[in-house]
Amino acid sequence: MNAVPWSTHAVEIRGDVVTKRYRKGDVRALLDREWQALTLLDVHAPGLAPAPLAVDREAAVPTVVMSRMPGVPLRGAPVDAKRLSALAEALDALYRAVPHDRLVRVPVRPGHEAGLIGQLRTRYARNAPPAAGAAVCEALREGMAWLDGRDRAAAPGEPVPVFGPGDGNLANYLWDAETSRVGVVDFEDSGRSDRAFELAEITEHVAGWVDGGFDATAFLDCFELTAEERIRLRECRRLLALTWLFILAFEDPAHRRNPPGTAERQAGRLRELLG
Repeated sequence: MNAVPWSTHAVEIRGDVVTKRYRKGDVRALLDREWQALTLLDVHAPGLAPAPLAVDREAAVPTVVMSRMPGVPLRGAPVDAKRLSALAEALDALYRAVPHDRLVRVPVRPGHEAGLIGQLRTRYARNAPPAAGAAVCEALREGMAWLDGRDRAAAPGEPVPVFGPGDGNLANYLWDAETSRVGVVDFEDSGRSDRAFELAEITEHVAGWVDGGFDATAFLDCFELTAEERIRLRECRRLLALTWLFILAFEDPAHRRNPPGTAERQAGRLRELLG
């Protein structure tokens, strides 16, 4: 059984079968999003994600059983050009997979733009980070000032909806050396989204830069974005970078998930994106 203290779930692997048990949070919502994603992708993009095998919503610990995806996580090692191209191909296939008439019936994924903005404002108004240094606090102030100004600026056109996995952690993207393909796992935060927001989710996730070896510019160059998407991507990257600064600034020093100094590095990343 594989679980970490802050994880929402535990994973058990037996042969070619994976059992995922939901332990924390709104467990049935997590399960429902995961099962929805697995069943949709099994129909519209088979092989890209685990195949759904069984679900038990009423168990004391709600459970999803799925096939095991081959490969090793992209996180923790340099993502070379071959892996980067395979990751972009997998994501492009995922974003295109669900037909529009079915996608419009999929709920918006948690942690999307409007929800994030509300959470940031609430948290910023409530209290200051308990142990953040001056650089982090100043970057938070600059980020919130940008957010206030962004609300008054004209937004680009309505983004085209896509199915989004909802988690930019490179650990959820598995490189299969035998096929030179990338598979996708972990869909508990999945749902309707848009391409620019999902790409920002990956490029700004702390997993993409804290370990080194992920070239965000080369990754984004793999996608043919419209002019409106490029504008939105820039804004979404700023929003996600600000979100990560909040997460890191409030991290419990006694139970760190990231190396010391990560919040300060994130403050620098946000300021660079704000320009």
